[in-house]
Order: sequence, then structure tokens, then C-alpha cells
Amino acid sequence: MSLHQTLTESARRYPDRIAIEAPDGSSIGYAELDALSNDVRNRLLHMGIAPGDRVGVYLHKSIDTIAAIFGILKAGAAYVPVDPTAPASRNSYILSDCTVTAVIVATEFHPNLILEFEKTAFSAPLLLVDPAHGGLADLLDRLQRKDAATCSSTVEPKSDDLAYILYTSGSTGRPKGVMISIGNAESFVAWCLEVFEPTPEDRFSSHAPFHFDLSILDIYTSLASGATLVLIPNDIGKEPVGLAKLIADRRISIWYSAPSILSLLCQYGKLDEHDYSNLRIVLFAGEVFPISHLRTLKEQLPLPRYFNLYGPTETNVCTWHEIPRTIPEDRSDPFPIGAVCSHLEGIVVDPAGQEIDAGEEGELCIAGASVLRGYWNLDEQTRSAFLEKEDGKRWYRTGDLVVEESPDTYRFVGRRDRMVKKRGYRVELGEIETCLYRHEDIQEAAVIAVVDDNGEVTIRAHLATLDGQKLSMIKIKRFCSETLPLYMVPDGFRFHAALPKTSTDKIDYQALSRLD
Repeated sequence: MSLHQTLTESARRYPDRIAIEAPDGSSIGYAELDALSNDVRNRLLHMGIAPGDRVGVYLHKSIDTIAAIFGILKAGAAYVPVDPTAPASRNSYILSDCTVTAVIVATEFHPNLILEFEKTAFSAPLLLVDPAHGGLADLLDRLQRKDAATCSSTVEPKSDDLAYILYTSGSTGRPKGVMISIGNAESFVAWCLEVFEPTPEDRFSSHAPFHFDLSILDIYTSLASGATLVLIPNDIGKEPVGLAKLIADRRISIWYSAPSILSLLCQYGKLDEHDYSNLRIVLFAGEVFPISHLRTLKEQLPLPRYFNLYGPTETNVCTWHEIPRTIPEDRSDPFPIGAVCSHLEGIVVDPAGQEIDAGEEGELCIAGASVLRGYWNLDEQTRSAFLEKEDGKRWYRTGDLVVEESPDTYRFVGRRDRMVKKRGYRVELGEIETCLYRHEDIQEAAVIAVVDDNGEVTIRAHLATLDGQKLSMIKIKRFCSETLPLYMVPDGFRFHAALPKTSTDKIDYQALSRLD
């Protein structure tokens, strides 16, 4: 089933069932959502959007955003979601980098986006959605009265056609676009449907933002099964007391988020004050779940099944492990990332790319149906991301070091590069350094990640200024937030007369780590 067909087929089978519930309590049924996405399709095709084009989505999470995404897919285009909380300069770079042919953008973001586009002489038609005055439906109605678009047929994609591009933190100092094809996404959704067996009675959480790969499971698995997708507002999504109440009140049955959110819930959410009898599956991914917090969560919420899902954006979920009903008291290590998903294959290799024996530490490589096409407009990075073996398969090098503890069970050890996961987001420390070096008063910058005993990641920047003076914490954080999304802004800053160096006169990151 193609991605857009997940909605169309459910609209045929369950026209009156609630497809999406918004944070304000409003909702939309399957038939109505399908019709709204058809109107988006018709407008885009009328504008000249062609199969293979990219269309930007610059909206807060909402019913309109889902309709826009499906309308783009039905037009045969690929959607490019950007982070509405990120600086306009970053989002402008993303949209211009993949040369979008249109952007569906909220009116609040319009002025700053135009200013950024003008700086780079990039332009694209904009569809301005005003959530306070009728939203997407009102916009399409006004456009239809002014310049009528004919009802067009949905473009049926090929498996290799592009479905979406998700931009992740890049080691070069610029975000890079992960290209996922229709076939890539379809294979992942089919695996989710097979393993988790959702039903029309399920109520899925939508906690992850739509520019984050966790959202793919939320959106397509729920709508493919005729279930209800409950959108979690950003402010409540990180506030444990409010979130704990929301999960109970909205009768969530399938939850999916980064472990850091679940850790907050079990520590501060006052879970014993609510009824979670509807919750049957808890999924987590994106970072290591400290065993102490996982044990506490399972003690407070013993009824659901718990699954540890692992995988980079380039593969979506590629391994999985179901957590046992009871966690032994003497267990102190995190659970393994588990077995490779049935639609994929995995091998572990040494630095030379040669397969190694079970029990040895090496890099996990993944091949199969859900592995990315490549990085947008980065041919060299695409080539270096894959390992070509004699079998002719393209093996994606995850950059993650693992040990095969038993047949088909992998344990995560760490990263081989300078990428870390924070609250589930992928953060290239080099990108933060690139940002800091743009500050006119900074002479040297080095960014490290510190992991505490609970697995929490703290990002610290070590700086040396031109005049040897410390900078204002408020000003340096504000400077970073003008370029970086909030989750990439360093948590702390330390100033030095000069940064420590190795014998080859490179910054000594190990010495800085010892200081922290």
C-alpha cells in the first residue's frame, strides 16, 4: 500500500471514524481528511507541481499539516518538513538547498522566511495558512474562488520515487537531507503493522515533531489501521505532569517517544494519580533508556508491552527488542537494541569493512528495503555512507558500534564519530562548533558531550576569545539560537585562555572531557 493510500483506503473503510484529534480538542474524520488532502493535491497540480518536485511544509503540528503532507504525496511530490521552532535562516537554507517548488507556510513564519529567501535570491510560491482564520480549508476555498483548480487524479508513484526529505544535523556545519523513497517508507510501515498489530480502536500518540523520523511510525501506522492519531502539543510534550494527565485523559493506547520523555514521566509525572488501562504498547527510540528509569516506569505502568526501537533516520527503525515483563533488580546495563527487523539485514564490520565474529565490537551496517536512497545533493557523502560488498548489496554504515551478544541480538556500545543523541535528536557536535566560530569574538571553539550515570547527555562548549574575556551567557546562547535549533544550543560554556592541544597541535578533546 502506497503512503497516500494509507489515508485513502481508511477513508473508504472508516469514513466517519476520527482520524486525528488536535490539541484544542477539535478533530477530523477520515473522509473529511481525505477530501481536504485532495484539495491540496488539486491546488498543487494546478500550480504546476510535477512528480519528483519537493514541497516545503513550514507549519506547527496540526490537522492541516497532515492534510498538507498527504496532498503533497497525492500530487506525486515529496514533502520537506522543517522545524517551526528553528531559526528562519536554518529553515530557509533547507528549503533552498533542496530547491522546493512551493512552500505551505503558516502566516506567522512568512515575513522572516521572505527576508531569508531574499538574502540568497531564492524564491518559491508560498501557500499562506492562517490557523487563526480558517486554516488550510479557508485558504483553499479562497484560492478556488479566485482561480479554480480542476479535480485531478492522484499521481500513482513508483517505488523509487521520493516520498520525503528529512534534514538532520550535518558534520560539515550544514544540515543534510536524508532522501527516503516511497518504497523505503512503505516497507517500514508494513513492518510496523505486522509487529504491533494496531486496530481501528487504537489511539496513537503523535509526540514527535513532523521533521523527526519518529513521526513516520505515528502518522502512517495509525492512519493505515483506521486508528486515531492524537496530536501532542509542543508545550505539554515536555511537561511531565500535564503530559501524564493527557495520556490518561485522551486514552492513548500506543505511545512512542524518546526515552528522555518517559524518564521525565516516571520521575515527575505523578502517574499514580491517573488511569492508564487503555495503554497497551510503549515504544521508545532515539537514545539509550537508563535502566533505573525504565525499571521505575514499568513498576508504575506494568500492563503495557515495552519495545526498544533503534535506527538512524537513514533506515528508520532497523532493530527492535521487546523488554521482558520484569526487569531483574541486579540488572544495571541498558537492554540491547535487539534483532534486525524482518525486512532488513545487518552485519557487523571492522574499520576496514570486513565482517567480524559474534562477540567482537564493530560497526553495524544495514541493507534492505527501508534504507535511504542517499543524501540530497551530497554525492560524496552518499558514497562514503555505504559499504559495497561482494554480494552487490548496499550496506548503510550506521556509525554505531555494537556487539552481537547472541544470534540476532545486538548491544549498542557507542558512536565512531562525533555525533550524539540528545532527547532523541541527532546532534553533530561539529555543526555547533561551526556556529560558534561565526561569532566575531571567538578565537577557538570545541564542543563535547558529557553523559551522566543515567545516560543523560549534556552538551558543553569550551571557548577561547580573542581578548581572553568571558562572554555573556545570555548573549552567547542567544547567538547560538539564531542559527541552531534549541536542542543543539549548548547547555553550558567554559572559557579558557587557550584550548588544550595534542602533540599535532589539534584541539585535545580528551583533555576537555577530563575537565568535565
